[in-house]
Amino acid sequence: MKTKILFVCLGNICRSAAANGIMEDMVEQAGLQEIISVDSAGTYGGHRGELPDARMRAAAANRGYGLTHRSRKIEEEDFYRFDMIIVMDDMNYENVARLAPERKYLDKVYRFVEFCTKHPQWNYVPDPYYEGREGFELVLDLLEDGCANILDKVQNKH
Repeated sequence: MKTKILFVCLGNICRSAAANGIMEDMVEQAGLQEIISVDSAGTYGGHRGELPDARMRAAAANRGYGLTHRSRKIEEEDFYRFDMIIVMDDMNYENVARLAPERKYLDKVYRFVEFCTKHPQWNYVPDPYYEGREGFELVLDLLEDGCANILDKVQNKH
């Protein structure tokens, strides 16, 4: 059975979009497309249909990731469609939790940093939108760390 993962941030143009692209690349590199599918969404719908932020696309491209996901807003139906809903910070967690159709669906919601092992000082993935280049690089470092561990977790489950 395929494990379906949804990454969530505020606008779905930086953090979750990059996590989506990084995870898709890792899944493809590992040849696990048959057991893992990935998507992303935002808790805010104001960027619906847009490509990821140009600065995030450029930073990701420098690491070999092509970010082509189009932004969308998370919906209640996502709780039925996805096995793991992975949020970038506490505000995202609270907003996603309010959408849950029943409390039992909160068992599917994780904080991204739960999967990070190389950056224990971070208790959330910071939003790089108002940061300089270093902010995007830090986010990509966190995402690569966490995505690798998510991949291992799902792979070991299968």
